[in-house]
Amino acid sequence: MSTKLANPAPLGLMGFGMTTVLLNIHNAGFFAIDAMILAMGLFYGGLGQVLVGMMCFKRGDTFGTTAFTSYGLFWLTLVGLILLPKLGLAAASPSHFMGWYLSLWGLFTAFMFVGSLRYPRAKQWVFGSLTILFFLLAARDFTGSELIGMIAGFEGIFCGASAIYFAMAQVLNHEYGKVILPIGEAKA
Repeated sequence: MSTKLANPAPLGLMGFGMTTVLLNIHNAGFFAIDAMILAMGLFYGGLGQVLVGMMCFKRGDTFGTTAFTSYGLFWLTLVGLILLPKLGLAAASPSHFMGWYLSLWGLFTAFMFVGSLRYPRAKQWVFGSLTILFFLLAARDFTGSELIGMIAGFEGIFCGASAIYFAMAQVLNHEYGKVILPIGEAKA
C-alpha cells in the first residue's frame, strides 16, 4: 500500500475558480444571483475547499490549509449572509458593513499574496488578483458605485480563470510528466 498522497490543491483551486467566475459574472451585471451560484458557494467553493484544506493539513501544508479552509469558509459565510435574511433568520447587513467584511478578506488575502511570492507565478496571479477583487468589492459596497461593482466583476472573472488555469496546469503537468501549461516556476 502506497503512502504517497495526491496534491489536493487543484481540486480546491477548481472549487474556488469556478465559483468565483460564476459569482463575478453576476457582479459584472450579466445575471442575478440564483440557486446555481448559491449551490456552488455552498458545496464546491465552500465545503469542497474546506475538505481540501484538511487534506493539505494532512500533508503538512500550512499555506494550503490556511488558504483553502479560509476561502471555503468565506464562501459558506457569504452564502449565509445572502440566505439568512431571506429565511427571516437575521437582518441583512448594510452595504457599508459588507464593505468592512470584504476589506478584512482583502487584508487577509494581501498577507496570503505575500506568502505566495515563494511559489510559482500562477499562484501569485491568483492571490494578487484576489486581493484586488476584495478591495474593489469593498469599494463598491462603501460607495454604492455600480461601475466599481462591474469592474470588480470583470476582475473577478480574471481571478477565477487564473485559479482554473493554475489547477489544470498542475493536473496536466503532473499527468504528462512535463510542462503542458507553464506556471512560472519559482526560482530557488
